[in-house]
Amino acid sequence: MNPEMEDRPEKVEIASQGGKARAAALSPEERAAIASEAAKKRWAERRQEPTVPHVLEGFKSDLSLAGVKLPCAIVEGPTGIQRVLTETGITNAILGSRSGASKRLKKASSEGGAPVPLFVAPRQLKPFISNELLEGPLTPIDYKDGDRTVRGYDAAILVEVCNIWLNAREAGALQKQQLGKAQKAELLTRALAKTGIVALVDEATGYEKVRPQNALQEYLALIVRKELAAWVKKFPDEFYENIYKLKGWKWPGMGKNRYSVVGHYTNNLVFDRMAPGLLSDLRSKTPKNENGHRPDRMHQWLTEDVGDPMLAQHLHSLMMFQRLAIANGYGWQRFLHMVDQVLPRRGDTLPLPFELAVLPKE
Repeated sequence: MNPEMEDRPEKVEIASQGGKARAAALSPEERAAIASEAAKKRWAERRQEPTVPHVLEGFKSDLSLAGVKLPCAIVEGPTGIQRVLTETGITNAILGSRSGASKRLKKASSEGGAPVPLFVAPRQLKPFISNELLEGPLTPIDYKDGDRTVRGYDAAILVEVCNIWLNAREAGALQKQQLGKAQKAELLTRALAKTGIVALVDEATGYEKVRPQNALQEYLALIVRKELAAWVKKFPDEFYENIYKLKGWKWPGMGKNRYSVVGHYTNNLVFDRMAPGLLSDLRSKTPKNENGHRPDRMHQWLTEDVGDPMLAQHLHSLMMFQRLAIANGYGWQRFLHMVDQVLPRRGDTLPLPFELAVLPKE
């Protein structure tokens, strides 16, 4: 309203009467047309407002992982479809119940800047949380679940969260009472690649049955290059040396040719478990020659920004299992059972829990 008219009530009354007179002079058709245009304008303004992320109906569940349950859901919002884990679920999985102490941790951590999630709130973790994480994957996703607003995070962040705890432990930065939480992080997802958590959330929620048919191809496009890259060493020597130890073979060193079966073991442990369909896609890009050999290494087709980091994370997880198996005197079959429990090949049936328990030491 015009400010001058606010100070002069008589003008407001005159304007109001004039508006009523003009409305009375309009025909019913003209009034209907004006009302219709006003309604269209209101709906256009609403459509321009950002859509609040919300759970796709029927696509939420609890993800069972390493003995804990993580509430997960498929959420649709302005950025498209997202797989999310709730902040409460991740917090309970690593810190335990969401107590007053954990809330105080979050308050204390936010005093120096933006608040951080509860599950990485302890001040000992601050040096291990990059700005890229805070401004990217650690950005919360507030979404509607019916009438409730839930705070969640992209499911892929679970791997990064566990790495924060494990890096702090390796640096000796954690207090004694925090070591158990780092152990939970290790048991929970140290062996999970990001594709693993995406597939698990889709399976737990049932979204895998309705997701777009080209979703896997789009994901593989992030991992696999369109052109072959120059060869760079990506497999640590220890990975192959540990295979020989677990098989009970004498390690000849990297200067000698490895047994040909080691290539099959590598495909099984690495490319067949990193992402669904990855091994077949890499094989199609690296066909065998007339001698039955592949002239290029499959890892040369991995993308630098997504594929290479996934490979490094996956190999690190595998070597942790190798070291654990060797330290406990286990052999190759026991080691494979351990890997199958956490990094199964897509489509394989997980062994029952008691099957691993009754295997003798080798």
